[in-house]
Amino acid sequence: MSRNIYLNGEIVPEDQAKVSVFDHGYLYGDGIFEGIRAYSGRVFMLDEHIKRLYESAKTIMLEIPLTKAEMEAAIIETIKANDLKDAYIRVVVSRGIGDLGLDPRKCPEATVVIIASGIQLYPEELYQTGLKLVTVPTRRNAAEMVNPRIKSLNYLNNIMARIEANLQDAPEAIILNNDGYVAECTGDNIFIVADNTLYTPPIYAGILKGTKREVVLKIAAEMGLEVREDLFTRHDLYNAEECFLSGTAAEVIPVVEVDGRTIGDGKVGSKTTDLISRFREIANSSGREIYSE
Repeated sequence: MSRNIYLNGEIVPEDQAKVSVFDHGYLYGDGIFEGIRAYSGRVFMLDEHIKRLYESAKTIMLEIPLTKAEMEAAIIETIKANDLKDAYIRVVVSRGIGDLGLDPRKCPEATVVIIASGIQLYPEELYQTGLKLVTVPTRRNAAEMVNPRIKSLNYLNNIMARIEANLQDAPEAIILNNDGYVAECTGDNIFIVADNTLYTPPIYAGILKGTKREVVLKIAAEMGLEVREDLFTRHDLYNAEECFLSGTAAEVIPVVEVDGRTIGDGKVGSKTTDLISRFREIANSSGREIYSE
């Protein structure tokens, strides 16, 4: 099925959505992106995603040629153009067309692309049985390098980690920071449960401040769990009672084994099950309505 793509202010058929080979997003990974979900005719956490997009743009001094309100309208327009109620939306803003040098000043205007389609990161059965993960050698890039809080088009750090997971036939990789603490996965934030407390790495550990991470923390507090954003090691992970991941594409998915160590009793934990149920309830009942405009 051919999709309709937003490209620099126009909705065009997929086969006409072309970007120049001189675009610095293609040449150098110079740009930013967001992944957003729509459920049941509503865009979930649209404001939060737009805020993070513009924060990333500010950090790399990339001028987005749309206001936040115009960007939101363009996202809604793209979803409508594809007649979708449930969707994965990818917003990409690159530095735009320039020369073969690095200098971003040679790129007079950013390129904006919005794609509305579907995504299934993991088979549905894994939400019932849980993931078996591995820790990989690639470390999370430090904040003074390419800050992980920037959702950059340069995703080689994540891709290298994913390659290492693939070589071990694992569906996802756990990445440590340079100090050996658990940071995150290639596309998800990570959480453990122990002694009625939910732990997740803090922002300064070198992680993306996930929008779904914030939802999980709120749900956990409402469930009566103590919530702690704190550093932890693989020792803590191996000995946790429960473990799970969260992300826009992954939603919330349980983990039952890490590096050959069984987590808890090797089955999806009750707190994780309750949290998944509550997350899906919230995702399917809140957000910016698409077809009321």
